[in-house]
Amino acid sequence: MRKFPSRHSLGMPAFTLLTLAVAVIAALSLSACGQAESQTGAKTAPPPQVGVLTLQPQRVELNAELSGRTVAYETAEVRPQVNGIVKSRSFTEGSDVKAGQLLYQIDPASYQAVLDTAKAALAKAEANVTTVRLKADRYQQLADVDAVSKQLRDDTQAALKQAQADVDAARAAVRTAQIDLDRTRVSAPIAGRIGRSAVTPGALVTANQATAMATLQQLDPIHVDVTQSNAELLRLQREFAEGRLQRDTGGQARVKLLLEDGSVYPLDGKLQFSELQVDPGSGSVTLRAVFPNPKRQLLPGMYVRAQVQTGVQAQALLAPQSAVSRDARGQAVAMVLGTDGKVQARELKTSGVVQGQWLVTSGLAAGDRLIVDGLQRLRPGMPAQAAAPVATGAPATPATAR
Repeated sequence: MRKFPSRHSLGMPAFTLLTLAVAVIAALSLSACGQAESQTGAKTAPPPQVGVLTLQPQRVELNAELSGRTVAYETAEVRPQVNGIVKSRSFTEGSDVKAGQLLYQIDPASYQAVLDTAKAALAKAEANVTTVRLKADRYQQLADVDAVSKQLRDDTQAALKQAQADVDAARAAVRTAQIDLDRTRVSAPIAGRIGRSAVTPGALVTANQATAMATLQQLDPIHVDVTQSNAELLRLQREFAEGRLQRDTGGQARVKLLLEDGSVYPLDGKLQFSELQVDPGSGSVTLRAVFPNPKRQLLPGMYVRAQVQTGVQAQALLAPQSAVSRDARGQAVAMVLGTDGKVQARELKTSGVVQGQWLVTSGLAAGDRLIVDGLQRLRPGMPAQAAAPVATGAPATPATAR
């Protein structure tokens, strides 16, 4: 039986070389296995798939949501123009009345007597004119043949003119008395809905009294007064001047109305005018819109919110709110899949909301692939793969400035 030399017989140098060789071979084997496992793992983990939205420009109507109140189209406070006792009331409180309709009747007896007196004075003055004219004609003929003095002729001519002036004065007194008599019939100055009556039959009223007998308001159409900050108005004017916003072809801005309970008023209004001065206390400008109100659904004094059309942006970019987040500074950030297949972070600026979508003014461009799904797994710079394409863009919807 052959015997192998022992460790002691080989000697220390030979044993050391053998140990080092074994260690090197083991290390190389482990390194090769690690590289193989790494290469195998890289091939089995493809880039994550993300949902993308290819942005396309679209036409968007821009609206500003402003708060305000409804105001009657026309308002008239009914007051008496003569003194007297109210004999009757000829309307139902809260009803619609027509222009010229009788509302109150004031006792006309005294005013009828004044009119009769004036008419009698007029008749007397007209009779006196006849007598004086005949006398003046005779004296004119006598003066022509020097039968009377010219002084007497001139006196009769002057008396005739005075008599004619008396007739004019009496005729004016008749008209005045007739006007006062007519004013005992208090009529509606405008058509509209009449409120509660402040007087009842038997009450004493005086001409031009401070308290109105009743108030009339025209409710169809009706005004809506809203306020807009002067700074926002200047910004809109600047964007129109620079061409970033366009005017609607209709000529007048359309206005939609949101009622206090959150419901939408079914009829659209039109912007009528804006105030010519800025309120120094609030720094705002009053805008007035007019709305049809056939069913009298809008009443004066109601609080409303008006969506006023401020312009049209022809090349607007809309981004879903779910695709936009905020960084630690509060800056709006969105993820975009670049042409190289890597994720990019973009800082955005927005100017409004369109039913769940941001109106983007900078940070995105037409054709960008905005990542809208799978954002939780992404980091800027990492590769990603676009999943099945999402519909490009959204239908144009009026935007509300915030």
